[in-house]
Amino acid sequence: MFDTRELGRRPGALKRLSRTVPAPDDLGTEVIGVRKGAELEVELRMESVMEGVLVTGTVRAPLSGECVRCLEPLTLEGFADFQEMFSYPDTDGPARRPAETGDEEGDEERLFLQGDLFDLEPVLRDAVVLSLPLQPVCEEDCPGLCPDCGVPLAQNPDHQHGEAVDIRWAALQEFAGSMRPDGPAGQDKQDKPPRGSGDDPQEK
Repeated sequence: MFDTRELGRRPGALKRLSRTVPAPDDLGTEVIGVRKGAELEVELRMESVMEGVLVTGTVRAPLSGECVRCLEPLTLEGFADFQEMFSYPDTDGPARRPAETGDEEGDEERLFLQGDLFDLEPVLRDAVVLSLPLQPVCEEDCPGLCPDCGVPLAQNPDHQHGEAVDIRWAALQEFAGSMRPDGPAGQDKQDKPPRGSGDDPQEK
């Protein structure tokens, strides 16, 4: 929680502060995010306005995850800007219009001061998650993994396999090889001696 008591509801009053806060749980995506309890460095500018307190700031966060190409662990520094209005609970000006008109969805999206305090966690969560890279990589030119055996190509740049054979054609190639004169079937035919006139197995 952050305290706005010093602003005293005086429009135009300003307060700046720096604070380090622990990261909440599940702050990230499946491939990259901030570990629970990691330090978030927050810089805030709080300005008192007619409807509430306008909070503008930045957050730096240590990111950890894995490269989407080679699956190796990686660490990055995340940085995000944010701005949010925290309305006074008793505001009856323009900021209260959604509630007065029955717009429940619009009212739920708004954040309110709790006395002189406000909870910055939902704002930090949105700012950090939206700033995360969609496809994090350890290096911009990371070659990834071998599609045949999964070896990291960055560690073995000369890695290669023989010509791949489509399994759908393997049986046909085997059959074609058996039909060649020098194939097994062709050799069997050549190795058999010519049948004589009296070699008919059927007796009449």
